Amino acid sequence: MPRFPRFFCAFLSALVIATFVASAQYAIWEWANRHLDVVDADVPIKGFAYSGFQRKQSPFAGNYPDADELTGDLDLLARHTRRLRTYSSLENADIVPLAGFRNIKIANGIWLDSDMEKNAREVAAGIELARRYTHVRASIVGNETLERKNMTTDELIARIRQVRKATRKPVTTAEPWKIWLQNPQLVKQVDFITVHLLPYHEGLAVEDALDYVMRRYDELREAYPGKKIVIGEIGWPSHGEIYGSSVPSPPNQAQFIRSFLTDERAAKIDYFIMEAMDQPWKMELQGADGAYWGFFDADRQAKFPLEGALPPDVHWRGKAWMAFCCAFFPMFLIAFFLGNWRFTGRLWLAALVQACVAAVVLGVNIPNEGYYLSQRDLIALALLIGATLITIAVLLTHGYEFGEMFFKRQWKRRFAPLPALAPEQEPFVSIHLACCNEPPEMVIETVESLARMRYRNFEVLVIDNNTADEARWKPVERHMAGMGANFRFYHLKPWPGFKAGALNFALKETDKRAEIVGVVDADYVVDPDWLSHLVPHFAEAPDVAVVQAPQAHRDWQGRIFRRMCNYEFDGFFRIGMHHRNERNALIQHGTMTLIRRAPLVALGGWSEWCICEDTELGLRLLRQGCDTRYVDHVYGRGLTPANFSALKTQRFRWAFGAMQILKAHFSGLVFPGKLTLAQRYHFLTGWFSWFGDALQLLFVFASLFWTFLMLVAPKFFGLPVTLLVVPMLGFMACKAALGPILYRRAMRCSWRDILGASILSTGIAHTIARGIFAGLIKSKGEFVITPKAWKQKGGLAFFASIREETGLLAALLLSIGALIARVGLIEPAARAWIAVLALETLPYAAALLCALASLVSDTRLRRNAFDIPPGKRLLPA
Repeated sequence: MPRFPRFFCAFLSALVIATFVASAQYAIWEWANRHLDVVDADVPIKGFAYSGFQRKQSPFAGNYPDADELTGDLDLLARHTRRLRTYSSLENADIVPLAGFRNIKIANGIWLDSDMEKNAREVAAGIELARRYTHVRASIVGNETLERKNMTTDELIARIRQVRKATRKPVTTAEPWKIWLQNPQLVKQVDFITVHLLPYHEGLAVEDALDYVMRRYDELREAYPGKKIVIGEIGWPSHGEIYGSSVPSPPNQAQFIRSFLTDERAAKIDYFIMEAMDQPWKMELQGADGAYWGFFDADRQAKFPLEGALPPDVHWRGKAWMAFCCAFFPMFLIAFFLGNWRFTGRLWLAALVQACVAAVVLGVNIPNEGYYLSQRDLIALALLIGATLITIAVLLTHGYEFGEMFFKRQWKRRFAPLPALAPEQEPFVSIHLACCNEPPEMVIETVESLARMRYRNFEVLVIDNNTADEARWKPVERHMAGMGANFRFYHLKPWPGFKAGALNFALKETDKRAEIVGVVDADYVVDPDWLSHLVPHFAEAPDVAVVQAPQAHRDWQGRIFRRMCNYEFDGFFRIGMHHRNERNALIQHGTMTLIRRAPLVALGGWSEWCICEDTELGLRLLRQGCDTRYVDHVYGRGLTPANFSALKTQRFRWAFGAMQILKAHFSGLVFPGKLTLAQRYHFLTGWFSWFGDALQLLFVFASLFWTFLMLVAPKFFGLPVTLLVVPMLGFMACKAALGPILYRRAMRCSWRDILGASILSTGIAHTIARGIFAGLIKSKGEFVITPKAWKQKGGLAFFASIREETGLLAALLLSIGALIARVGLIEPAARAWIAVLALETLPYAAALLCALASLVSDTRLRRNAFDIPPGKRLLPA
């Protein structure tokens, strides 16, 4: 196809995909916010309960509204009602005179509690207001005073009589319905009953709430016939905790109030809607729902109309458009530049991007959803958004890798073994084998496998560095002495630089004829065709600097832990290395690798400051513009780590070394330079999962701390917003599913082996996290050999290697149990947060399973394993 039509087709295809996905997400928003059919309430409101505090004011802090703020409130309320009830005669006393100028009648509140001196001042102030202002039609002496057990019935009655005698106006007190039924003597002392009917606190569904209110009202009428009854508080919160079937939400608040106002029975009842304005300060007194009972929010905006359709989320259009606009261009670029993917693959990845953007939009809009977030709430929200972004970053990198394996039409850089060169064309190869404290039988087996290679033009240099026990290295020296001049053994003690130091020594001793250097680990049995099939790649192109074969393993069949290790290792070489090779961004490995000698020497050899010298060398070569090739054909098999402790040692070293590399090459990886954008992408995103493990550890500590605060101070620290927690849970589940599906496609192994590999990969997350933090903080690390042979340690010694994981697992399980005991599982926010805590247990539970699998394997292999000392712990210098 000519160039321009091909470009036009790619452009059009990308535009169609981005438009379709963005429009589909908008349609989903619209479907989720279908209008609720609620009766219109075109009727006047008989009264509001009113406190007057503005958004950031609180009686606990001594911050009160001034006259101008109260005036603004009363002007607003005067457009909706002509009656208000208040709660205190000392606090915000200016309400009463200001209401008179607006022809608003007042049922004035007198607050009573256990402070007798303050009660006396409240009563005196209430009496004064009732005497002075004619529009004070009644006094409400006490608000749920008996419910809170602040006074006895007789003490309350005494105050009621005092106020009636002094004001000669109707007097009442406000209590829930059950208090009135339990205290008939109180009923005789009031001029009318003021009852609070709040079905939300009874755990009722909003559909059943109105009938419940009327039943309780009728129950009082039957108990006290002829006595006037006023509903002092009736309403529904827009946010808060769920009680039974009571769900606080803006739509439910609107539904309840509109249904109550239009009920024919309500037309015959005096009532005060609970309440006029949201009062955020009440969260400290009443919990999460206390702030959200207002008809108006704390900014004095109506939460819902009394007429017309009601969408569940009045802001959904703005959020849908924000998600549309933010995701459209990235989706277009993805669909355009991934033209070698099938259409369904590009559509899938675009949909994943759109879902991630929509989740972030939900999170950043939470402060605009009518929540009154304190500074500590905003900190918690920021942490949750941060955790969501990390999860999204890891998910998208995995999604890209997943899509490339499933939907790519053709790989551009797939390298296969090449035919062997003629003997006279073979370049000289120097093979370097560095070892320290290894079993001599294992090293000799590796050397013998090298001797059996069909390639003829090579040498083998074995460098034993810093092995103290002669019984370890002398047998190897003796064996190699009889193998010919091209097999040489060196024992170095003391020698600096760990493995890199030994390899640099070998580089200096390398035959001058050598054009290629090969590196192999001491435990590998090498295929005879390794050099014959891979060396020809260097002859194909002069810029080829590295030819890498996969790491593979032997002797793992029938051994639980080693089988888990084999498949966990193998996944990277079947999936990740192909993904990187496509864009010349290989992670070079320290075994089964061939390097062109000239660039290796020109760059100064191996970096002795880095404990992952192989990966660091590969990156330096790429920064010089060299080509690297991956040939996915097994030419050597080594041993897996001997046990879980050995695996943790290895992965700690890898994570620590990765951070050394990141710090040393930061500018080259982050800023444009000799590395291509794709190469920088692969090196940075290749560590995303590890960074995710590190930040996940921080999130675990933050989650435990927040849960502790929720348990000890529930009025100040609440459950995180479900709106953000649920998408994060979904992304975590999606990320967890991609790996096994991809394994099944690329590895063609059983689901049992996929499960084992997944458990192992999850179980080392804590070790990776520790390695990341150590590598970021420390500058030097110690290269520690990964033990490949078993040593008896005792039945329960495996707990020593997982004591941190066990402690965190116990802490998380205790937190889950305490939270269930404290708040139960009814509320969605509680279930969502408990689900987060449960997911956080997975790495630590997996570590426990890995340690058990390792113990079982060790027990079975006691008679057959090499008995060598385990490698010392990897401790940063």
